[in-house]
Amino acid sequence: MSISTNDIGSLALDSQGLDKLRLQAKQSPDKALKGAAQQFEQVFLNMMLKSMREATPQEGMFDNEQTKMFTGMLDQQLAQSMSSGQGVGLAAVMVRQLSHSSMEAGGAAKTEGTSGLKGAIPSAYNENFQQDFVKKLMPDAEKASAATGIPAHLMVGQAALESGWGRREIKMPDGTNSHNLFGVKAGTGWNGKIAEVTTTEYHNGVANKQVEKFRAYDSYADAFKDYANVLSSNPRYAEVLKQGDSAQGFANALQKAGYATDPHYGDKLSKVINSVNTLA
Repeated sequence: MSISTNDIGSLALDSQGLDKLRLQAKQSPDKALKGAAQQFEQVFLNMMLKSMREATPQEGMFDNEQTKMFTGMLDQQLAQSMSSGQGVGLAAVMVRQLSHSSMEAGGAAKTEGTSGLKGAIPSAYNENFQQDFVKKLMPDAEKASAATGIPAHLMVGQAALESGWGRREIKMPDGTNSHNLFGVKAGTGWNGKIAEVTTTEYHNGVANKQVEKFRAYDSYADAFKDYANVLSSNPRYAEVLKQGDSAQGFANALQKAGYATDPHYGDKLSKVINSVNTLA
């Protein structure tokens, strides 16, 4: 079942409208956000018209409860009509602001990488999108697993967390994809391409924004290969490699080894890995 944004915009704020918005949020988060913003703009316009009516003196034979009722209905229809068109711009501003806030909330950076999600997987990321992400990257993960012994589903899980299931990947200055799914930073020993982005680092539990340099690759396969090499060649992650295919053990060991500065990184990662297990 598909619900268009225009359908959402024409709904009054009743239980049926809210149910359709909930369904839209699962099927298409972006359209649902636009629909909710239009709903809010309708309510705002209706309240504005109502305030204008109340501020105008109303006397005479047409000043009664029936005319007030029909005037209120007219105002509601007018508000819906205005919002379903170009509106007053409030809905567009809300969509831009909330979309930007969602992107900002996603970054939880660390020593080696930058986390793609804050908390557990948002319900807005529908299952089909997650399945596509796992299906696309699992072959590359399996190749890296064969070379290093790190279970493929653990690597795909971390890629999902770091990149927001591919929706918040690190970009190059020209907007192209860096293919850096794991937020691996470009230290002094890195001689490849570099992408500089603003990320969030936690210092003593306090989040701070700062610009960091990240490694860039030509493909996702290269990203998996380099990430697996970072874990298998650095003594710092020796305990991580001893966790087998345990999602919680792998996640906690990574956090303890200093991969992440986010104090909740281990719990977040284990939850995403478990989700990957159900989708693989």
